[in-house]
Amino acid sequence: MAKRRGGGRNRYVRREEPTPQFRINDMIRVPEVRLVGDNLEQISEQLGRKVESGVFDIRELKGWGRDLGLDLVEISPNASPPVVRLTDYKKFLYEKKRKEKEIRSKAVKTVIKEVRFGPNTDDHDFEFKVRHARGFLEDGAKVKAYVHFRGRSIVFKDRGELLLLRFMKELEDLGAAEAMPKMEGRRMNVIISPKKVQKKSKSKAENDA
Repeated sequence: MAKRRGGGRNRYVRREEPTPQFRINDMIRVPEVRLVGDNLEQISEQLGRKVESGVFDIRELKGWGRDLGLDLVEISPNASPPVVRLTDYKKFLYEKKRKEKEIRSKAVKTVIKEVRFGPNTDDHDFEFKVRHARGFLEDGAKVKAYVHFRGRSIVFKDRGELLLLRFMKELEDLGAAEAMPKMEGRRMNVIISPKKVQKKSKSKAENDA
């Protein structure tokens, strides 16, 4: 407990410990649990007896934990009975965090590239932006194309829709629209996702040539 000064007399307040991410040791209050883990062979050597995965009395496992300097960690509280491991809790959290980081780093990140038009975009500018959009789709990125209506140009919504439909048509070999163009505020948007194009192998490409 921490000592707090003030008010002319001493006061003591209890510092709340952060709630563990998993229940451990005496926080596990069920009579039986199922022990699992990839360290059971090592635990067997340290205890001098064969330990295999299975259901155990909670008091027995807590005793092993104290003898080995390990924590009893509840990893599946909703199982019947709950599933636990005998391990070093800090090391267990570190390994879990490391694995989650690896999974996140391997996850495919969706990239969205924006292409902006005005309702009066001319053909030259349109073709220029189509070329850019094709490059984005070939790189695996999504393309969000939108027509921005300034001031009174909002009356040309039909023109903006036709422009986006034309844009979709120009890219249909590389991507498909997730939905038809729609208005959001003063913008009409469409999102085009890249198609999964099977690339030819080098030998196949040479034969075709």
